[in-house]
Amino acid sequence: MEPVDNLGDAGDLVKVRPGYARNFLIPQGLALPATSANQKELQARLSQRAKQLSERKGDAERLRELLGDASVEIKVKAGEERIYGSVGSRDIAAALHAAFDVELDRRKIELREPIKMLGEYVIPYRPHPEVTIDLKLNVVADAS
Repeated sequence: MEPVDNLGDAGDLVKVRPGYARNFLIPQGLALPATSANQKELQARLSQRAKQLSERKGDAERLRELLGDASVEIKVKAGEERIYGSVGSRDIAAALHAAFDVELDRRKIELREPIKMLGEYVIPYRPHPEVTIDLKLNVVADAS
């Protein structure tokens, strides 16, 4: 039903251990047992999802045009080089919302670990599986 890392994409027929299917995949809504009725239902859902993904891809392309060359500055309290606390995906999404008035899904900001040093960063944002936007972020010390 949904793509699962190291297992398969939506629509793939895979064999897994019964406990993994029963305790994780099926309760999370990630998979269904491979019956003929479920396969027909899955094909109908996948065709519906393909339409939705094509619409979302258009929205993601427009967002990339808006944010493509944009750079956002985040002011934080800092010492010499290190900042007090850290800058996370929530902070990045809030800064972009304040600067460009766009709502970003903070879960799709691919930040491996929180930023703890001053400097310039390029953070990938993936609003659609085929569209990646490189967000330019400048973390500076607050003067006050």
